[in-house]
Amino acid sequence: MDVTETDLPPGAAVPVTALYAEHALGLVRLAVVLTGDRASAEDIVQDAFLGLYRRWDKLRDTTYPLAYVRASVLNGCRTAMRRKARESRLPFLTDIPVGSAESHALLGEEQRQVARALSLLPSRQREALVLRYYLDLSEEEIAQTMGISRGTVKSATHRGLAAIGRFVKEAS
Repeated sequence: MDVTETDLPPGAAVPVTALYAEHALGLVRLAVVLTGDRASAEDIVQDAFLGLYRRWDKLRDTTYPLAYVRASVLNGCRTAMRRKARESRLPFLTDIPVGSAESHALLGEEQRQVARALSLLPSRQREALVLRYYLDLSEEEIAQTMGISRGTVKSATHRGLAAIGRFVKEAS
């Protein structure tokens, strides 16, 4: 579905376009880390920005639209992961994920171990770690993005790091 300027709330085009120009690539990278699929990640980010455009005049606070988009991307990733989990129960409907030779060569063995360990974590721990160490968000920003308390962010981060450490140690 195409969206034209006339479909948008008044005053949304300039700030949302500027936000997109500044943060879209980083949000796509975030979504790729969480979903493991670039095409899905790009779709998730596009949907998040489209949602921001459409809801611009309904936002309670337009001073922090990045937090809204970041939360939308995180929710989109959760939805994509649930869909992927459902599809994995029907193996004949899914493709076998294969990384390119270039991406395999660029990642060192330890990085592959950490990425594998990250993918095995429960979603809350994985999301908290990615938001903290990939996007460098504060505990407060992570709590706001994930819709959980700061204490839960701390415990999820701590448990996730411990699990990754155990996995990498066992794999060595």
